[in-house]
Amino acid sequence: MVRRFDNFFGKTLLTCLLALLALMLMPHGSAGATDVDVTTAKLESSEEGYRMVAAFSFELSHGLEDAITRGIPMYFTTEVELTRPRWYWFDEKTIRSSQTVRIAYNLWTRKYTAAINGSLQQNFSTLEEALALVLRPRRWLVADKGVLSPGEVYNVAVRLKLDINQLPKPFLITALNNSDWRLSSDWKRFTFKADEK
Repeated sequence: MVRRFDNFFGKTLLTCLLALLALMLMPHGSAGATDVDVTTAKLESSEEGYRMVAAFSFELSHGLEDAITRGIPMYFTTEVELTRPRWYWFDEKTIRSSQTVRIAYNLWTRKYTAAINGSLQQNFSTLEEALALVLRPRRWLVADKGVLSPGEVYNVAVRLKLDINQLPKPFLITALNNSDWRLSSDWKRFTFKADEK
């Protein structure tokens, strides 16, 4: 009798684990993902080098907004890739750069905090004010002046995503299985000609 119960319990547990594994391994399309539009994307030349100018448009899902107000930090990463096309071989991978904005809510002070690439935090009264750093990231240096070949044309790609890999571990499974937690734009692509000497 005890052996039959153990056998039944073991089979039930195994079935539940296999069902959970199947749910976790199901492909996740972007149909349920929150849409992010890249409204501005360009490179600007400066004395130090080339700076990324970008702007995005999106609305946080109720699930993400609720998670932030409960004190779970969210990491929004803007990624930039520059490649130089070559007619005789694959494109040359030239530059990869990213800027991450961490947004969190402090339950004690009732303020939102935002930090860019782990730098000094800024406090904001509202989530909208803190999200302004994500929607319109500060211009940042993606390439020094001498890195790009003068006069060459480069393909530039820009995107914004919620970096779920930086979430606290208990929320990682939730993020992987919930479309409310998937926030990403498509790559916005354009060409840029480096300054002549």
